Amino acid sequence: MSAQLSSVRPLPARQRGAVMIMVLWTAVVMTILVTVLAANVRLSATTAFYNKAGNEDYAAVMAAMHKAEMELMMERMPVPVGQELTLNDDGEFRIPAYRFNGQPLTLNYAADDNMVVRIYDHAGKINLNRIERTRLQLIVEKKLGEGFDPRQVQELLAAWDDWTDLNTLLTPGGAEDDYYESLDPPYTARNVPELDSVEEIRLIRGFDELFADVDLEAAFTIYGTGNAVNPNLATREALLLLPGLDEELVEEIIAHREQTDFRVMREVGEIVPLEEMVELSPWLGFNTSSFYSVYAYPARAQSASQAMTDDGNYNSASLADDPVQQAYMQVMEVRSANNRARVYQVNPYAQLPDTRRAQIDD
Repeated sequence: MSAQLSSVRPLPARQRGAVMIMVLWTAVVMTILVTVLAANVRLSATTAFYNKAGNEDYAAVMAAMHKAEMELMMERMPVPVGQELTLNDDGEFRIPAYRFNGQPLTLNYAADDNMVVRIYDHAGKINLNRIERTRLQLIVEKKLGEGFDPRQVQELLAAWDDWTDLNTLLTPGGAEDDYYESLDPPYTARNVPELDSVEEIRLIRGFDELFADVDLEAAFTIYGTGNAVNPNLATREALLLLPGLDEELVEEIIAHREQTDFRVMREVGEIVPLEEMVELSPWLGFNTSSFYSVYAYPARAQSASQAMTDDGNYNSASLADDPVQQAYMQVMEVRSANNRARVYQVNPYAQLPDTRRAQIDD
């Protein structure tokens, strides 16, 4: 037995080294496999978590959209007998339809606490399909600023005419198919009086540069038959384009309507000086429309719903500027309380209009 044991010789150093290397490589490979497997498991768990959260947010957003639609339908119902009207600090009642000016809303069928709903009546926007040429010229001149070149104004108006007329004849200074087909990518002039979308204006020669800094969806609309802008409903972007208004006057108008409604033109004239009011008054009206842009999104930072008092009034003093810039949006038409809304446009990543409260120095 001892002879057999003495016959077992240890492995040479070279072979022992090879075995050690194989063991180490095996350990490294197993470590990599375990790490990859753990990473895959973690990725799958993270994906499942965010997918679940995304589905929950989407469900909450869609629920808020349906409740906003119901709110607009209820607006067309007769006011119940005995219902108390919302009053301002001076004891004047607030017109319910004027709350659809982009302020965060508390709905009759309340949305989730974490959801913010904003509704914009299109009577607060400039209607591109109903705008007269003389009014378009005033907007163009204001955007170009003092010292504008009259020839540039006429070229822009000629390009607009060529885009919206029913023929392919070139207006002096305008642009027809020859110009647009030379672009990259090429396209042709529309040659139809009404635009299909607000963004279409960027296709007209010169207008993309003219409105490069303007949120077109916030300032303009193509829906409805009205051509007046309601100061109670107007977006900040639309007000800034109107003749006679500068940034300071726009903020004063917004500050006024946060507290009480404009009911007659004279009340606007108490804010806007007479000379500017002469320019502004032809643009204004106190109409509402049946077209709305409805935005719904989960709140971030201080919830916009926290700006609502117990009775559902909008308390702008308690609301910090909303950090959210994009939201799910639908453009819908609500004509009566007996029929559901007709949806014309859906944008899951729409840019919100300027939602800041009035920027007035204390």
